[in-house]
Amino acid sequence: MLGQSLKQSQLQKLSPRQIQLMQLMQLPLYELEQRVKEELERNPTLEEAPPESANDPLDHDAQEADQKQDDPFEMEELFQQYIDDDPTNYQQSGSNEETYDAPGSYTADENSFFEYLEGQLSSLEFDTPLDRTIALQIIGNLDDDGYLQRLPSAIADDLLINYNVEVDTRRIKDVLKIVQSLDPPGLAARNLRECLLLQLNNKVDNGEDLDAHHFADLVLAQTIIREYFELFSKKHYDKLRDKLQVDEDELRDALNEILKLNPKPASGLSGRAGGRAARVVVPDFLVTVQDGELKLRLTSRNAPDLKINDYYQQQLAEYRRKQKESGKLTTAQKQAAGFIRQNIDSASWFIEAIQQRQQTLYSVMHAIVRYQEQFFRTGDLKTLRPMILKDIAAPTELDISTVSRVVNSKFVQTDYGTFSLREFFSEGMTNKEGEEVSTTQVKKVLGEIIDKENKRKPLNDSKLQSALKDAGYDIARRTVAKYREQLGQPVARLRKEL
Repeated sequence: MLGQSLKQSQLQKLSPRQIQLMQLMQLPLYELEQRVKEELERNPTLEEAPPESANDPLDHDAQEADQKQDDPFEMEELFQQYIDDDPTNYQQSGSNEETYDAPGSYTADENSFFEYLEGQLSSLEFDTPLDRTIALQIIGNLDDDGYLQRLPSAIADDLLINYNVEVDTRRIKDVLKIVQSLDPPGLAARNLRECLLLQLNNKVDNGEDLDAHHFADLVLAQTIIREYFELFSKKHYDKLRDKLQVDEDELRDALNEILKLNPKPASGLSGRAGGRAARVVVPDFLVTVQDGELKLRLTSRNAPDLKINDYYQQQLAEYRRKQKESGKLTTAQKQAAGFIRQNIDSASWFIEAIQQRQQTLYSVMHAIVRYQEQFFRTGDLKTLRPMILKDIAAPTELDISTVSRVVNSKFVQTDYGTFSLREFFSEGMTNKEGEEVSTTQVKKVLGEIIDKENKRKPLNDSKLQSALKDAGYDIARRTVAKYREQLGQPVARLRKEL
C-alpha cells in the first residue's frame, strides 16, 4: 500500500562560484594567465592595475582598508527596491555563471602537423586525385606518436562513408607506402618493428656518403629488426650472435645504430599526430637561502594586478545621486545600472578569488618549506622527510583536498633546481638505525644501485632487495619491483647490455 512520509535531511552543496574557486586554485601558471585574460575580455569593469597601485597580495590589512575607502556595493539597498520588480531582472542566476575547462584541457593547435604533412603531399605526384584523397585520409588517422593504428579496411569504410567511393585495401596499402616516405622517417608505421625498419631503410637508401663499416652496421641492424625482432626486444644477445654468425663487437655496433632511432617519430612536433605540445615549466614559488635564512615568495606571474575600472564606479555613483534626487530611475538607467552592478560584482569576486588563491598557495608552500627545511637548505634528497597531505593540512588548517589541489601542477625554484611540489610528498619507512626515512630517499638509493650494476649481468629484484638491505633499507621484493617501475627501470633482462 502506497503512503506518504516526510524526511528532513541536511545536504552540503557547492555553489557554482565555489566550484570555480576550486578550479582556480589548482590551475598552473600558464592556465591561470589564460583564465585572467578571458575574464578581462569578458568583463568591461575589470582591468589591470598599474604596478605602483597594487598592494602586496598577502597584505590583508591593506586590502580591507582599500575596500572601506571606496566600496561600490553600498548601493545594494538602492537597487534592491526595484530589481525585484524589474522584468529584466539583473540578479545573477545560475544560468549566467560561467564554467571553465578543467586544468589540463587546453590543447595546442591541432592543424599544424597535419598541414606540415599535407604540404609534403602537395609536392608529390599521384596517379589519380583519389590516391591523394587516400593519403590525406591516412595522415588524418595518425596518432600522437605518428603511428597508424587504423586498419586499411577501416580506412576503406571511412572513404566510402565520407566520399562515397569504394577503395580496395591493396590500393590503400600502396598509398600508405608513399605516406611512409614522408618526413620524419618512420611515420605512419603500424607497429614499432615497422617504424624502426622504415628509419633504417631510409638511412641505407640515402647512405651514399657512408663508409663501408657504417653501412655494414646499418645492414646488420636491418636484418636484426626484420628477421629477429623478438630476440632483439627480449635482449637475447647470445642467440642473436649465433643466428647472425657475428662477433660481439659487430653486434654491439649494429645495436647502437638501432638505439639511435626514434620509436616515436612524431614526438616533439606539435599539433595533431604530433604529440602534446611541450609545456615549459614556470615555477610558482621561489625559495632561496639568504644570509642563512630561507626566503619564500610567489613569482610575480602568480599575482596579477587587477582592479575595478574607476569609470564604471563613477557611473554607478552617478546613478545613485540621480536616484536620491529624483527618487526614480528610467528604464534605460535601470538597465545600465543593473549591467554595471552585475559586472562589478563579478569582477570583485574574481579579484577576491585570485587573492585567496595567492594566500592559500603561500600558506601551503610555507608549511612545506618548514616541514622540509633541511632539504631546502642543502638540496640533498636524502634529507627529505616522509610527508603526506595530512602533514600540511594540519598546520595550514586546510582540507586535505584543498592541499591536493594546491600542489597539483605547481613547481618551486630553489638554489638546487626546480621541483614539482608532488616530489616532496612520500610515505616513510624505518632504516636499520631506527630512523624514519622518505621513500624518495629509498628510490634514490635504488637508482644509484641500478646505475652502478654490471650491465652485462644486471641485478634482478631479489638481488636489488639484498643490495638495499645492505645499504640499510629492508623492504620486500615486491616493493623493490614497484619502486623500480616508478623509476622507469625495466626488469633485469631488459637492462642487459653488451
